[in-house]
Amino acid sequence: MDWQKDAEKKKDLMIQELQELIAIPSVLGDPAAGAPFGKEVRRALSWFTEKGEANGYRPKITDDMAAHLEIGEGEELLGILGHVDVVPAGAGWTVPPFEGTVADGRLYGRGAIDDKGPTIAAWTALQIVKDSGAVFDKRVRLIIGTDEESGFRCMKRYFQTEEMPDAGFAPDADFPIINAEKGIAVLVFSQRQMKQPGRLISFRSGERTNMVPDTAIASIDGDAAELKDRFSAFCGKEGVLGEIKDAGGRTEFILHGKSAHAMEPDAGKNAGVLLAAFLKGELTGDGERFVSFLADSFYNDSRGHALGFDYSDEASGDTTLNPGIIRYDRGRLAEIEVSFRYSVTYPFSERIGSFIPAEFALDVTSNSEPHHVDGNDPFIRTLQRVYEKQTGNHAELLAIGGGTYARVLDKGVAFGMLFPGEADVAHQPDEFADIENLVKATAIYAEAIYELACKKS
Repeated sequence: MDWQKDAEKKKDLMIQELQELIAIPSVLGDPAAGAPFGKEVRRALSWFTEKGEANGYRPKITDDMAAHLEIGEGEELLGILGHVDVVPAGAGWTVPPFEGTVADGRLYGRGAIDDKGPTIAAWTALQIVKDSGAVFDKRVRLIIGTDEESGFRCMKRYFQTEEMPDAGFAPDADFPIINAEKGIAVLVFSQRQMKQPGRLISFRSGERTNMVPDTAIASIDGDAAELKDRFSAFCGKEGVLGEIKDAGGRTEFILHGKSAHAMEPDAGKNAGVLLAAFLKGELTGDGERFVSFLADSFYNDSRGHALGFDYSDEASGDTTLNPGIIRYDRGRLAEIEVSFRYSVTYPFSERIGSFIPAEFALDVTSNSEPHHVDGNDPFIRTLQRVYEKQTGNHAELLAIGGGTYARVLDKGVAFGMLFPGEADVAHQPDEFADIENLVKATAIYAEAIYELACKKS
């Protein structure tokens, strides 16, 4: 079978369906009846279940949080796990984030590469295998989640009642194969004993721990005329944009950084950390202690050296920290929420437990432990053979700091669809999927499904 040729025949349909899915702005929203993560997220889930039912799959929805489309027969189960929720669009787009604009061989839109494009590729691949006349000797489930970007609540609920696949992959990261994922915890640093208000009125940056925040706003008492020239010079030195606004008796400092995925904070410019670094030494009281802690702990330090959390191993690389949500309200609130992505062999309890707070307390509000599948497993060997056949390149095993649905499986890996050398634009403005690579990934997924779940003649 020529899976590449079959995938190319589906290119126009893939583009159309991906545009339809991107047009649904499925960002986490307010809970509603039948829509625990918001109506648009639920609409995106319905898009898939309706497509599945119309094409002869057995659909099932679990508590409006997740769904699967099943095909095939047999005791064994292959899972393919994708998600339809996306992070907020954010600032800096040059094309509409929810239209699916096609230009220069790319399809642009929030979710194009994370994870609507890859999920459409897997969906199309499953269709190709079904239409080829191949006989499934295992069941295959395309499992669709709706809360991947905000805590995996969808998968936690799904696997309370649904069968665990014997093996599975998540098309939500890089090719060739990711068999190790770092642990992901959320650390919350809270300021103790706020008794000296000072000049800082408020400080805001970020909405998600898994994104490097691209905007920060600090409001301070007075006109702050003495800081304006220095702020301009600081922004120029850091390669970012800043602005100052007079807000009637107070001054707002606004800094625009660069968003990126929290798995590699150095790919972005953390607006909150940069603004804190500028304000350090310019304030008084609680506000000064807040920005000083933020700057001292994270400015030019995404690896946790200042906090004593730094660690690296051969299997998965460096531990990283991203202060993704930063909040200060004078006399009331001072918190920093950090996405902490720690190496596979990281001594978590020992290191985190040894943190000795002075001005700040530390709480761990969530912790997803590292995930690893033995590289010699026959399942991984099969995926390697498929990848090497379709691309002609060696199928190296990788580790990442991102968290994919592979980590919820007993035996799961992340499998594409970002090819080696491609820019990772997930969570960034003008996110896109390369259309040629979308087709190539579809061919890889089709052959993988065939090899893992179909009878061979």
